[in-house]
Amino acid sequence: MARVTFVDETTSGSRSDGWGLDIAEERLALREVIRRRVFQEVAEFHARGAGEYRGLVRPTSGNGWADRASGAGRTGEATGGRMDPEAQCALALAAFERNGFLILVGDRQVEDLDEEIELRLDTEVTFLKLVPLVGG
Repeated sequence: MARVTFVDETTSGSRSDGWGLDIAEERLALREVIRRRVFQEVAEFHARGAGEYRGLVRPTSGNGWADRASGAGRTGEATGGRMDPEAQCALALAAFERNGFLILVGDRQVEDLDEEIELRLDTEVTFLKLVPLVGG
């Protein structure tokens, strides 16, 4: 079993402490790694109840969700209802495909959602969120 650590970074230099997820498989497609991360984030959000959501991508309006973030970010507040993990996963995959973030496994960038990643006990997967240039 692998313990995968997910870390969020931005090009402006901020870096999260990271959090771990146990994955039984030794190899998974990048698409499935993203899916597992998003499903875990949604499950933890539901377990906490209403309040702030911090995940890979911001949920869309509706389905009990109100975007109350101040400025650009990935936070918001639930107003009741439940977030759909499949819809969240679709948002995350679409964001990856339009270069909203890059993914590094160890020190290697993975660019194809169907590429299989070898998962070891100490695998670190970094989600590098791209910040638009000022004036660009």
